[in-house]
Amino acid sequence: MRHWMIKKRVELNFTQEQVANRADIARTTYAMIEQENRTPSVNVAKKIARVLGVDWTIFFEEKCHDSRHGTQKLA
Repeated sequence: MRHWMIKKRVELNFTQEQVANRADIARTTYAMIEQENRTPSVNVAKKIARVLGVDWTIFFEEKCHDSRHGTQKLA
């Protein structure tokens, strides 16, 4: 799970549906990205990042974020 996405969404008091609508993507797509069942394209990452108020590159830095928290993923 992309816990940072859930945390940010909850901080903004948004549902998955609200984020998806504002990002102009399907809710199911958003949910799959949030659950790490899907990696967003650069375009979709930028749309979601705009809604959540984060830098879009965070979607492609997961390994860095995980290693900082001691939960590095194996390739």
